[in-house]
Amino acid sequence: MLTAIIVACVVGGIAGWLAGLLVQGTGFGLIGDIVVGILGALLAAFLFPVLGITLTLGGGVLGAIILAFIGAVILLVIVRVVKQITS
Repeated sequence: MLTAIIVACVVGGIAGWLAGLLVQGTGFGLIGDIVVGILGALLAAFLFPVLGITLTLGGGVLGAIILAFIGAVILLVIVRVVKQITS
């Protein structure tokens, strides 16, 4: 259980950090990037099957990072659009 949490944090951190680099101006710091990466992974894990998209590229940790990265980018773009609308 502890190992799974550590792996999720590492994968989320990497994905969130990469997504923060790609989507400029929406970085949330290290802890925020980890949270965005984990939430992005959950978002992508929910969205991809609903849309009929399967991710067979790079199974294991690499596949998890790619999935979390895509979800984190989607999440950061949504946050950026909401920030622009509200300001």
